[in-house]
Amino acid sequence: MYSNLESVPRAYNEPVMSYKPGSPERAEIKAMLKKMKSEVIDIPMVIGGKEVTTGDKAAIHPPHELKHTLGYYHKGGAEHVQMAIEAALAAREKWASMAWEQRAAIFLRVADLISGPYRAKINAATMLGQSKNIFQAEIDSACELADFFRFNVQYMTEIYSQQPGSAKGIWDRLEYRPLEGFVYALTPFNFTSIAGNLPSAPALMGNVVVWKCSNTQVYSAKVIMDIFREAGVPDGVINLVFVSGPVAGKAVMEHPDFAGFHFTGSTGVFQHIWKTIGSNIAKYKTYPRIVGETGGKDFVMVHKSANVDAVVTALVRGAFEFQGQKCSAASRAYIPTSLWPEIKTKLVNEINTIKMGNPEDFTNFMNAVIDEASFDKLAMFIDQAKKDADAEILVGGGYDKSEGYFIQPTVILTTNPHYITMEEELFGPVLTLYVYEDDEFEETLDILDNTSPYALTGAIFAQSRCAVELATKKLVNAAGNFYVNDKPTGAVVGQQPFGGARASGTNDKAGSSLNLIRWVSPRTIKETFVPPVDYRYPFMEEA
Repeated sequence: MYSNLESVPRAYNEPVMSYKPGSPERAEIKAMLKKMKSEVIDIPMVIGGKEVTTGDKAAIHPPHELKHTLGYYHKGGAEHVQMAIEAALAAREKWASMAWEQRAAIFLRVADLISGPYRAKINAATMLGQSKNIFQAEIDSACELADFFRFNVQYMTEIYSQQPGSAKGIWDRLEYRPLEGFVYALTPFNFTSIAGNLPSAPALMGNVVVWKCSNTQVYSAKVIMDIFREAGVPDGVINLVFVSGPVAGKAVMEHPDFAGFHFTGSTGVFQHIWKTIGSNIAKYKTYPRIVGETGGKDFVMVHKSANVDAVVTALVRGAFEFQGQKCSAASRAYIPTSLWPEIKTKLVNEINTIKMGNPEDFTNFMNAVIDEASFDKLAMFIDQAKKDADAEILVGGGYDKSEGYFIQPTVILTTNPHYITMEEELFGPVLTLYVYEDDEFEETLDILDNTSPYALTGAIFAQSRCAVELATKKLVNAAGNFYVNDKPTGAVVGQQPFGGARASGTNDKAGSSLNLIRWVSPRTIKETFVPPVDYRYPFMEEA
């Protein structure tokens, strides 16, 4: 069943293009942006391979250019979720029985389509629909998404190759079956790569999927679905629906064939869904697999021996790339008193050089936050910090939604290590700093560890190896992805499997075999070549 495992092309990380002036990729993306902005497209749902329209349309506007319309998507209801479930279950038997090599070939083709002929389109869609600059779009929607497909194929073969030993006269083997039922993938707006990986990882292992993307990521989700179809993903294997979360959740989680949930999003939503699954547990044919990566309150811990310039660069990039809308974004930092004057001066100076605006202008480092709800939430926290006695705005603090949802890169300085923006996830370009006494490094590590319910990413900056060792040990449960002298963002598939624990999720590590193993249900097969024909054992013989 699992022959020719070694013949699969070895996975590699897609090289990141530079898009420097005069480069062919820069000219290509500029042309694609112009072309896509000149069109107003109609985006249907895709159920059972058919394009489904409802006439109930929602407009898609770039978060940075609200007056422009990119297109419209057709909103569905509970009946469309039911259609998607039925289409998935109808496709299940044929897809599950397809040779693994054929599934592998489909998704390897997806990777080459993304990194080749669709590269400019998937990047442009991410730039326009999610307000990412070209570099953030490139590392996400072109490179990381292609990496997921290539490495997941390799991880699949590694899983299949894990076979038990056999005693003489017996052949023992493991068959890695897909789950019995369908998987529900609920994907976020902030990474096109995550939106593509969450439905495809279970599908690669032979599962069928109902995929609900974020309403603010529909524009690039359409491109992903187009690529799936062109690459040969059979009808019904992955079904894309545009419905509200509660409507989809109710239809999915009351269905007896619900077999798995693949999620990236907020902790509150994940906890609610977990509770719903628990309440419905007696309805299901099998116990559903629940895999989720949720929120974070990601930290940078700075020791007195740290390199100041490295710290400042990590804080600027870690907190403000993609407007801080990464699950891993640096959101709180702990600075020693002795380094504070120099860090403060350099950090403020660097932030004051940041340009913000439309991603079509490649000189802009930052763009807009995703929608009005996010904008209003961030503005509220910024305004509160301006009033609170134990906080001050060190730099930034401005915002404007007249043309797009723009929030200035903002640094809050607090005298309270438990100030609200040190504890609560904001998901925007707001970094909060706390300055501690140099000789209280170990005590501050304890404060850091106990401040937030999350445990996604974090970093220690120190030249002292003893400080690195101490932080690594004391913060062992504080982050699923821990960085030494590097910003806490930018995990690469095949290099840093991603995921956190505590309130940050199930830590099933997207971009590793640990994630894929959740989407199979192994069957042990024991074959005896010459079976016994007498029930009696030698010990039963009379002396």
